[in-house]
Amino acid sequence: MVDLNHIAVFAAVAQFESFSRAARSLGMPVSTVSRKVTALEQKLGVTLIQRTTRKLSLTVQGRAYYAECSEPLKQLHDAERVLSEAQRKPEGLLRITVPVTLGQPPFFDFLSAFLKKYPEIEVDLLVTNMFMDLVAENIDVAVRFGELRDSSLVAQRIGRSTHLLVASPEYLDRHGVPLRPEDLSGHRCVLVNARKNEADWHLVNGDKAVTLPVTGSVTVHDIQSASAITERGHGIGRLPPIFCDSLLSSGKLVRVLPGWSAPDVFVHAVYPTRRFLPSRLQVFLQALKAWRGPAWEPLR
Repeated sequence: MVDLNHIAVFAAVAQFESFSRAARSLGMPVSTVSRKVTALEQKLGVTLIQRTTRKLSLTVQGRAYYAECSEPLKQLHDAERVLSEAQRKPEGLLRITVPVTLGQPPFFDFLSAFLKKYPEIEVDLLVTNMFMDLVAENIDVAVRFGELRDSSLVAQRIGRSTHLLVASPEYLDRHGVPLRPEDLSGHRCVLVNARKNEADWHLVNGDKAVTLPVTGSVTVHDIQSASAITERGHGIGRLPPIFCDSLLSSGKLVRVLPGWSAPDVFVHAVYPTRRFLPSRLQVFLQALKAWRGPAWEPLR
């Protein structure tokens, strides 16, 4: 197999009709250029260049070989340039998967602003709580909350998320306002993925932490349903800000035990490899970390 680097060096010598000028263009010593051309000639078993003390000239075989290899070398150079530009310029298709928690207007506002800033980027967005196989599904990046499974994927922390205790004014008028975490035992709570409508809630307040058994008349299996049931007065819910900020602002929900919340969970951007990240993914990761949305707080 002929060394492609040797061919490229020969092509430069043929183009400039000079070892010294070819060496300058390639950024290597003249002796190295001469050695590579000689090695190519030995591999091919022909003389490509006639050398004299005053000048060099291509042999018949050299001219024929240069004519055949110059165009493929140009195509390789063009392909390398295209790839290099693609690495620098944010463009192309970006496949993203996010959990249902993010399938809300604040995230879509963030995504819309991102696409307006980088109009050459296209997005294929999958909103699902399924843990997709990023490699098999050809997905560039996934946003995941909480503990991660062990894997060969790269995980970059982009923020932290919490769940606030909230209830509707209607519910609090009927059942009273809890003043201490222990008071939750006498309240209906809106539970997520609970068995037999019972669950243990872990709550923190600065350095203080408690774990309390709670019950409720409604168990749901996603945060969107928990928000809807809580808003309609069926109990006290634990909701992330992205699902309750607007309801708190409008007065449809109010904070309960405002000093207490569920423990923070870390939010990660997960992607298949840390090598040769295309620029479209690099700028998206930067935007995620900088986002000041209600889905998570930036890391301090």
